[in-house]
Parts: sequence; C-alpha cells; structure tokens
Amino acid sequence: MNNNIPTVTLSEAKSIIKALAQKQSVLLLSPPGVGKSDSVMQAAADAGLECRSLLGTQIAPEDVSGIPRIVGERSVFCPPRVLLPEDPKPFCLFLDELPACTPDIQKSFYSLLLERRLGEHPLPKGTWVVAAGNRAEDRSLVRSLSAALINRVIILNVRVDVKEWLTWGHSAGVRSEILSFITFNPDSLMRPIPVTPAPFSTPRAWVSLSRSLDLLEKAGALNSESMRSVAYGRVSPEDASLFTVFTESNLGSLKKPIEYLKGETPLPEDRTQRWFILHGIRQLVLTQWDFLKENASGNQINAFLQKVKREERAALLLELVEKWSELGADKAICKTLEEITGITI
Repeated sequence: MNNNIPTVTLSEAKSIIKALAQKQSVLLLSPPGVGKSDSVMQAAADAGLECRSLLGTQIAPEDVSGIPRIVGERSVFCPPRVLLPEDPKPFCLFLDELPACTPDIQKSFYSLLLERRLGEHPLPKGTWVVAAGNRAEDRSLVRSLSAALINRVIILNVRVDVKEWLTWGHSAGVRSEILSFITFNPDSLMRPIPVTPAPFSTPRAWVSLSRSLDLLEKAGALNSESMRSVAYGRVSPEDASLFTVFTESNLGSLKKPIEYLKGETPLPEDRTQRWFILHGIRQLVLTQWDFLKENASGNQINAFLQKVKREERAALLLELVEKWSELGADKAICKTLEEITGITI
C-alpha cells in the first residue's frame, strides 16, 4: 500500500460507513483476509439493516440491470430481487469483490453507485451501498477499476490494527494461545502475500486456525502433530513454526518484549523462553523502530543489552548495529566490540 495514502482501521471504516453509506457509495480496499466483509455486515447489523450481498466474481450484467419484459409496446427491465426486494424497507447492499468484476459488470454498477438507481427503479430511501475488494498489487485476480467507477465511490484503504484485532479476538472467542502469540509477535498477524501460492498469515487465517483447533479439540484429536499440520496448512511457514513451539513450550505467560527491554520484567532463565523474548525484541527493532524510539530510553536499552549474555547481545546486534545505535545503544555496542576484539574503545 502506498505509504502516502491515508489508511483507516476496520473500526474507523465502520464508523465512516455508518455516517456516509446511505448517501455516498463506499469502497473498502485492502489485502485479502483483513476482515472487510465482516466489518460491513457488522456495521449493517448495528444499524438494524439486512445485508444483501453480490459477489463480483459470480454475477453477470443482467444480475444487476435485470431481465427485460414487454409491457404494452415497451420493454421494461425487471430488477433482481436481491437488489430490489418487494419490501421497500432500506437495506445494506454489499458489492463484494467489486475490483474483480469484468468491465461490463463494473459498467452495470454505475447508476447504482452514483444515483442509487436500477434503471428506472430507485433503491429504497436509506439503503446503503458498500463495496469491498483487494488491491491490484495483491495478486487476487483483480482487474483495473475504470475511472468512471472510481469517480462514483469514496475509497477507504484499510489497514490491519493489531490492538484492535486482539480486542475483537477476545470477544469473538479466538483461542487464548493464538491471542498470546499475536500479542508477543504482532507482525505475525498479517504477512505479505507470497509470490507463489502458499498459506500466509492474515487475520482471517488466524481465526480459521483457531476454529480448526477448536474442532480438533472437540473431536479429541488435538495433539502436537495435528496442531502442527493445520498450522502449516493455514498460516505462513515461519509463523506456523513459531506458533507450534510457542504453544508446546507453554510460553503464553510471557510478557510483551518491550517490558523486558525496558527492564520492567527480568528475563527468564529458561533457554526457550529467552530465545522467544530475544527474537521478539529483534523483531521490534526490525519492524517497529519508531515505536521503540518513543517508548524506550537509551539508558534502558543500554542497561538491557549490557545485562544479557555476550552471545545473546551479539545475536541482537547482528546486522542491526546502526538501528541500535540510533536507539541510543552506543555504550552496549562499544562493550560488545571490546569483548570481541579485546581492544578498549
């Protein structure tokens, strides 16, 4: 996603939909598996609206414009019931996978998106029109959106928010070990789409994994082997590996990496637990440098690095010396160089 384009979280998108969708058509764009469809349905449910959906990859133009019939000496288009039910109550019309539609289907949506009209038939007053889909760079069979269609919608680029997802996960019954793992490894919630077809981590994939583990447990078939199999079949390989070790080693009680780095919690003596914590801290430096800069002082960082074992410190600093230096870790870096070289700096 272009870093210069503003993004919204799913909860922010829901608020915008509730405020605009009865007058303005809204299009949510994001990578697959973020939760756009569920958010639209939840927003509609909150507003007391029935949600009627059309899947862009499974419709033809006549599913939108309707079928013609002869009335007297004129042809009249009969709109489909899903778009114009007999009951004139307002509803939420959800156009899912809109960017995957063929150009002729995109064209059939023009009057619907801009004028809330199907031929000569207006939608019931108060009806929402919301669309969603993936982006061109997501390798999800997405077609180019026409300029005419883009000019008829408000586009919201949706991002994944880990804190928001964890709050939702607690209320939605996502398994505690998955919530603990994502808390400790927030980057695992959403991974880049692989070049070759393979499982990859998304919020939807983690929820699916949670439901799979629930079913295995209910059937009495949940063990290390079955957990490993379904994990590798649903999320990115690196996350599946970490998750299974995390679960098998009962690491759910670990604190967030930042708490160890700031000295608020002492490192455990157990080697597996220490490895997970050090891995988490290294990931913070790699991917959340700005967060560390704002939440940990140079004194705290130096104190932590100087307390850990030399080999652990070397592993943390490997290929990240410049980033650690910008975080204020110069004293710990100099100490490490003196220990390795024997030369006092």
